[in-house]
Amino acid sequence: MPKKGGKQDETERKVHVPCKRAKMEVSCPPSPMNYDSPNSVFESLIFPIKQEEFFKEYWEQKPLLIQRDDSSVAAYYQSLFQLMDLKKLSSQGLYYGRDINVCRCVNGKKKVLNKDGKVNYMQLKRDFDQKKATIQFHQPQRFKDELWMIQEKLECYFGSLVGSNVYITPPGSQGLPPHYDDVEVFILQLEGEKHWRLYKPTVPLAREYNVESEDHIGNPTHEFILKPGDLLYFPRGTIHQADTPARRSHSTHVTISTYQNNSWGDFLLDVIPGLLFDTAKEDVALRTSIPRQLLMQVDIADSTRRLSIFMRSLADRLENTKELRSSDMKKDFIMNRLPPFLRNGSAPLAPGGQLPKLDSTIRLRFKDHVVMTVEPDQEKSDELRKEMVYVYHSLKNRRERHMMGNEDDDISEDGISETHGLRFPLSHMDAMKQIWRNATVAVKELSLKSDAEKEHLVLSLWAECLIEVI
Repeated sequence: MPKKGGKQDETERKVHVPCKRAKMEVSCPPSPMNYDSPNSVFESLIFPIKQEEFFKEYWEQKPLLIQRDDSSVAAYYQSLFQLMDLKKLSSQGLYYGRDINVCRCVNGKKKVLNKDGKVNYMQLKRDFDQKKATIQFHQPQRFKDELWMIQEKLECYFGSLVGSNVYITPPGSQGLPPHYDDVEVFILQLEGEKHWRLYKPTVPLAREYNVESEDHIGNPTHEFILKPGDLLYFPRGTIHQADTPARRSHSTHVTISTYQNNSWGDFLLDVIPGLLFDTAKEDVALRTSIPRQLLMQVDIADSTRRLSIFMRSLADRLENTKELRSSDMKKDFIMNRLPPFLRNGSAPLAPGGQLPKLDSTIRLRFKDHVVMTVEPDQEKSDELRKEMVYVYHSLKNRRERHMMGNEDDDISEDGISETHGLRFPLSHMDAMKQIWRNATVAVKELSLKSDAEKEHLVLSLWAECLIEVI
């Protein structure tokens, strides 16, 4: 594929991290990642850039290139995923399309070379060696604990789903044509070297994936080589392409991506229906009928003026609303995210410690993995359904299903994805907020009318592994 020369954009930050001296390496931990908290994981990921600088200067604005001349970081990155890992994983049952894509960029277009059914490693390796095909492995965090740890913490940090793909490209080849994505992308170079070219977005902060013709994207704004231990970030909409230099070893990198469909526009789509429903209960004008045959008319100018009045009314109500009913985005996130990474491996999570009683002091165990919503009672079908407090969590989510779409065994009889959680009367909301907002809470001080209600609430949360007695 023809390569155009590129200039170094003044807006891009290239950070070169010098190799640590031998004296310092002795005291460094084996992993450069600090897993103490979601915050520390993200700090480790973008080191030496500080979070404040990153979000002020780069997030959704421009690329960031961090080149690290550090053998310990390179060794750790390599441990995240290697070409040789595919041999063992293929024996566990991988499928073309679902788990692996085999492709190559030919004349500016993506050519898919997938076979049917199960992946055979020897065939996969032949396509890699002989056809110079790129291997794209979907969602490796399902199999690699290190990526599970990183992505689970990043999902807590961003409050958004975090997916990943591994790309393994042979020397002198390119897997994908120039394109842009609808996600924020962090790229970690694991093995070999990759030659990257970035271009000015045609659609800033794009909402869709799209391939761009090389004739229309102009010269690169950035051009560089990624080596093991290096990190690249670029915003959604950034046009990019990458190839493995000839006469080198193969390249392996992992893309960690987030913030798909997580914009203000998406949030408005989520909260407006609930706001409109609540407003219509109080405003008779919203309950009056639309004109006869409105849906059959071509010119609806009169109706748009009426709708603009309603929208202004909604905006006024919104300014005085303390709580927004955002249930769909919350539930989608909590139902599809990774479960907490537990040191005991795949053992199921169980209630820990002693039973909570009225004289106990409790605390929340997995605050980052729980959301609360207020919704009509889902177990009642009559029109007078009371509003209830729903507590959804991701503690029982299945790691092997993460970012893989809905599977048959995750769907209930009514066709809705399974959720894990509890429901309580609306009168329990203040007590729930006490537990969520405070580091510790005395059960007897919960804002409920009776001691029986207090004990029932904490027992329910304890049985669901959401709280513990201290």
